[in-house]
Amino acid sequence: MSVESLATDHATVSRVIRSRRSIRHYRPDPVPAPLLRELVELALEAPSSFNLQARSVVVVSGEAGRKALTEATGGQPHPQEAPVTLVFVAESGAWREDRGDVWETARRGGAWSERFAAASPEDARLFHEDLRERGLEREYAVKDAMIAASFLMVAAEAAGLATSPMNGWDEDAVKKAVGIDGRDDLHIALLVPLGHPAESRRHPGRRDRSLTCFSETYGR
Repeated sequence: MSVESLATDHATVSRVIRSRRSIRHYRPDPVPAPLLRELVELALEAPSSFNLQARSVVVVSGEAGRKALTEATGGQPHPQEAPVTLVFVAESGAWREDRGDVWETARRGGAWSERFAAASPEDARLFHEDLRERGLEREYAVKDAMIAASFLMVAAEAAGLATSPMNGWDEDAVKKAVGIDGRDDLHIALLVPLGHPAESRRHPGRRDRSLTCFSETYGR
């Protein structure tokens, strides 16, 4: 890739990240199915611990599902108005499942050596058993799901669509809305309404970098 292409890519990514705003109100225009599929695929390109990909996306666009998510969020406007809401689900028990397809795909594609791929199931098991003993299984799964949600929001902005990372919801109600109620191994990481914006929002500003970026140790 040429220096000029790298500079163009950098400028584009910088512009997209700096221009993204959290939008609360949406037009009812549908998101084209091919674009929605591509955005979800880009979200799932996000990295994950051991490449277990222990996170999923539930695409909610039907009337019943949107109504249930609206109720789960206390009647907030985002899921009422956005034609699609993406529910990011963290799978804390994924390491117990057969992930042979993950190891084989990485090995076959040359991303992992035979030795590394062969050792990965046991390495992942030991790592996650340690997390379980320390009560950190859920936390690590949610981290991976949040990375995927961040990818989605940047990709959506680049495609001319709006999003808003939502946190104020009842987890049990959201889990019921997407058909995973009673699953202790699945957790709601984030709700992300997606659609065409019906409002424009100014950048609210960020704190001075000296207050939030430090060298070597926190606070210095």
